[in-house]
Amino acid sequence: MNKNDFIASVAASAGLSKADAASAVDGVLDAISNTLAAGGEVRMTGFGTFSTASRAASVGRNPRTGEAIQIAASTRPKFKAGKALKDAVNK
Repeated sequence: MNKNDFIASVAASAGLSKADAASAVDGVLDAISNTLAAGGEVRMTGFGTFSTASRAASVGRNPRTGEAIQIAASTRPKFKAGKALKDAVNK
């Protein structure tokens, strides 16, 4: 399912127009992104938790040349599924 399919599904489920559903989906995604960028976490009971994890700087290898390269520290998004989502998937 891509974003357009997701918007169509939300529109049908909530009885909204596709334009209203697109605005709602974009609003939710923006809210999650902004909260994670600010260092917070988003908990949706029954669905899951969006959070961030820090990665330390490390040394890697270029697979072509074998040369050592420095990999910068970064922060990555993380998702942990909730019990209700796990149960729905494993039905």
